[in-house]
Amino acid sequence: MTIQETLQRDMKEAMKAKEDGKLALSVIRMARAAIKNAEIDSSEPLAEEDVIGILAKEMKLRKDSLAEFEKSDRHDLITQTKAEIEVLSRYLPQPVSAEEVGNIVVETASQLAPEERNIGTLMKAVMPRLKGRADGKVVNQAVREWLASNK
Repeated sequence: MTIQETLQRDMKEAMKAKEDGKLALSVIRMARAAIKNAEIDSSEPLAEEDVIGILAKEMKLRKDSLAEFEKSDRHDLITQTKAEIEVLSRYLPQPVSAEEVGNIVVETASQLAPEERNIGTLMKAVMPRLKGRADGKVVNQAVREWLASNK
């Protein structure tokens, strides 16, 4: 079952749950709208990894908002944002650890020619493999560490 099919099924369940499913319903609708907008922009149905990328972007937006709400001490918004993050996390693949990211960076770098081993080329090669499973900052840090240790 694809992520979009799962979202559709869960949206129906949230509608049936009425008040209990209100938050989940709004998050799922938002996710489906973002996916639909991306499909309209690209003029074709999205591949599963593209859907994961969109959901990861939505998750990142919420995590960034959560940090701002915590700075502002807005407990009502913190609670709601955490609940939204929990709903979104159901549809994303399990995140990889920093150690696994490092292993993927090493493996990818070994496949590149020595003259191609720079931050731009390496990030470009690693990010598609980790799309939606690792934060770009973590990947960037792992790439920088690998480059520093292999100069």
